[in-house]
Amino acid sequence: MINKPLQEKHVVTCFLKSENEILILRRSAQVGSYQGKWAGVSGYIEVKTTADEQAFIEIEEETSLDRKDLKLVKKGKPLPIEDEKLDVKWVVHPYLFQIKDRDKIKIDWEHKETQWIDPEDIANYQTVPKLKETLARVYES
Repeated sequence: MINKPLQEKHVVTCFLKSENEILILRRSAQVGSYQGKWAGVSGYIEVKTTADEQAFIEIEEETSLDRKDLKLVKKGKPLPIEDEKLDVKWVVHPYLFQIKDRDKIKIDWEHKETQWIDPEDIANYQTVPKLKETLARVYES
């Protein structure tokens, strides 16, 4: 049996920081993968869009925050994550943004719940693959 190469898909994962906590979001049943798992704000990097631009687009779509509500703290080195079950090699582009006002966040259909957590506690949640490692690329405690 010949293993076919995994399809490579580039995505952004954005962590929003407020005080000393980060926002994680529980994925809804309507999303294409990892339903019910905790994640950062994330999405596919569209054709003709840079990862940086896509990060802002996803944050606006998924939280209603716009650029003036955000300050980029760190952009991490992309992290390759292989998911044999889905036949995908994700290439995750991690970002950390500081936000001014938590109360402005309004989530869309992609998530059913949000939680502000101490970044140290991320291992206590059932997350999308390697969320802890993705966070480690942009967050030093």
